[in-house]
Amino acid sequence: MKANRLIRTAVIGVGYLGTFHAEKYARMPSVELIAVVDSIPARASELAQRLGVRALTDYRQLANQVDAVSVVVPTQAHFEVADFFLRQGVHVMVDKPITSTVEEAEQLNRTAARQGCLLQVGHLERFNAALVATRQWLHQPLFIESHRLAPFKPRGTDVNVVLDLMIHDIDLVFSLVDAPLEQVSAVGVPVLTEGEDIANARLEFANGCVANLTASRVSNKSERKLRIFQPNAYFSLDLMEKSVTVHRKLQEDRQDMRIVVETQRFPDTDALYQELLAFIEAVQQDKPPLVPGEDGQRALATAMRISADLQRRRPVREDTLP
Repeated sequence: MKANRLIRTAVIGVGYLGTFHAEKYARMPSVELIAVVDSIPARASELAQRLGVRALTDYRQLANQVDAVSVVVPTQAHFEVADFFLRQGVHVMVDKPITSTVEEAEQLNRTAARQGCLLQVGHLERFNAALVATRQWLHQPLFIESHRLAPFKPRGTDVNVVLDLMIHDIDLVFSLVDAPLEQVSAVGVPVLTEGEDIANARLEFANGCVANLTASRVSNKSERKLRIFQPNAYFSLDLMEKSVTVHRKLQEDRQDMRIVVETQRFPDTDALYQELLAFIEAVQQDKPPLVPGEDGQRALATAMRISADLQRRRPVREDTLP
């Protein structure tokens, strides 16, 4: 595809997050936003009128009219919508988790490869300014700890907290650890929904690295922190505040060991705009996306593995006893 040609796009599903996708595309000079699609006509019409594009209720009407789409419908519909466009030869940006099942993810990846289409997954934290700036210093992590806490919101409760929130950190851990996952153990409980609302998972990798992940959607505050320990250094990232504190050893002699502590704060860039721009540039330049479908499948498979362990360990609630 010619790099100077406008990429015709559409957004399928313009609820909370999909609206942002449409607004970002509308701002990009290399993109022509064709339409927004939603099963609720009034929602599609209001946004379409504001952005000066078409409003549709059936994504199939876009056949042969777009080059790339964002799929931001509920998780259960990811496969159906993404599969339709990939079979049409359209590049797809799909929100996380990639699909409802690993089998669906495998099929999407096969279809994308067969059709020569890009399939990017919306693991937004890969574009966090603090993480992007810190990656150059990260090598050989030995222990990773994450805390992702949020107050309760009805949006996203169609899946448990692992698929809703923890999956972000699962993806980040895999992007930092170059080794196969060997063992998973997890605990968690439902609080306000039928699925687990708070969970902790321990991931053990073949190279000895261990990751300890905690996610909650029933907390009284929001927090997104990532701590990474590697030889001679410890990095504490605040993904909300876009800052990193580094503790670094300067001397090898234990009798004269010096620890230097440095804190850096980074400009609060628009991570979603950067994510969508990276997708469009990958389409224009015919290069692999930063977060390909295979990465989304790997994160989903691990989240499912954690969820299975949670289900196995789930305590029997007293109100369900006979």
